[in-house]
Amino acid sequence: MPGDSLAAGTQPSARRGPSAPTTDHRESRPSPAPGTTTGTASTPGSDESGAFAAAASMLPVRSVLQTATPTSTPGPVDPVGRVVEIVGLVPTRYWIALAVILAGVGLYVVVRRATERVLERLGVGSFIEGTAFERTAREFGTSTVALVAALLGYFAFGLAVITALTVARVNFADPFWSAVATYLPRLFVAVVVVIVGIVVGDKVEVVVAERLQGVKLPQVGIVPRIVKYSVIYIASLVALAQLQVATLALIVLLGAYLLAIIVFGGLAASALLSSSAAGTYLLLNQPYAIGDEIRVGDVQGIVCEMDLFVTHVESDEEEYIIPNRRMLREGVVKIRG
Repeated sequence: MPGDSLAAGTQPSARRGPSAPTTDHRESRPSPAPGTTTGTASTPGSDESGAFAAAASMLPVRSVLQTATPTSTPGPVDPVGRVVEIVGLVPTRYWIALAVILAGVGLYVVVRRATERVLERLGVGSFIEGTAFERTAREFGTSTVALVAALLGYFAFGLAVITALTVARVNFADPFWSAVATYLPRLFVAVVVVIVGIVVGDKVEVVVAERLQGVKLPQVGIVPRIVKYSVIYIASLVALAQLQVATLALIVLLGAYLLAIIVFGGLAASALLSSSAAGTYLLLNQPYAIGDEIRVGDVQGIVCEMDLFVTHVESDEEEYIIPNRRMLREGVVKIRG
């Protein structure tokens, strides 16, 4: 019956009663279809109260998250640990290369001092004393021994730098440093040869000049210089050969130089030999003696000295050095007073 069906249709709603409020307001209910009614009536302020309840339900979660996350405060920075961390970032081979360079600095000091002591004990300083190279070095506040010692020290330091670059594996400069490693010893030997050649040439010039000091001939004064520059020229050839420079033209020039020395030396020797032959004759026959007043050409004076090559004649204010070959060629007039 219609009344029974209506009572039966309303009976489930009476059995359930009012619906209990849900605790999870974050879940949204599906909206009812148009023309249907729900078991609970909606009020105008129900949406606002639901949003407020959802926000309130989220507050404990946020507070728990905030209390669970500790706040980090910056502590004091450990400088030692920071330095260790920075050192750890650099590869080990770079530190080894730096140690090799520092060892090279110490090696430079040791080699320089040891070289100076060795050369001084060998008497090199006293041997080259008075040479032109030594005088020039003294003008710059140093000496030949100090220059050679410094050169050896720089060579040792250069080897240390090349070793350090090899340890550090500097790949971008491999061709350059390999060429330097090959060229540096040759350059060092070449510089040492040139220095030794200059020093020896200066010393030979001094020795030859002292030996020929008693020979009173104008041509003798050029002999020490010829010997000096000959030694320097030969040393330069050896140095250029160490640097792998083409020295064929220089060797040909050296041959021409030696030929010129032989020719001019022969001419000078001829004059020297003629003077010595004349001196031998005068010393054996003694047409005049020391203290005699003589006249040779336009020169007149008293004989004060005689040797194998020349005769010294003094006038009132002048002294004449006359080669003995001239004495025989022009004749000697002995003045009797």
